[in-house]
Amino acid sequence: MCLGIPMQIIDIDGFNALCEAKGVRREASLYLLQGEEVALGDFVMVHVGYAIQKMNESDARSAWELHDEILASGAGSA
Repeated sequence: MCLGIPMQIIDIDGFNALCEAKGVRREASLYLLQGEEVALGDFVMVHVGYAIQKMNESDARSAWELHDEILASGAGSA
C-alpha cells in the first residue's frame, strides 16, 4: 500500500524542504511542486520523499485523524 503523509514545511532550501508531522521531521523534495508557490508553514502531502501536493491545514488534520484511527484499531498492523 502506498501512503502519503501530510506534513508542515518548517524550512526551505532551494527545492528541498524540512517538514514535520507529529514531532517527526523529514526532508522532502519540492521538485514536483515547481508550478506552485510554497512557503514556510504550508502543508504538503509527502510520498517517498517528495511533496506531491499542497493542502490546507484542515485537510492535513483530517488525514492525521484518519491515520490515528487506523493505527488505534490495529488495522495498520501486518
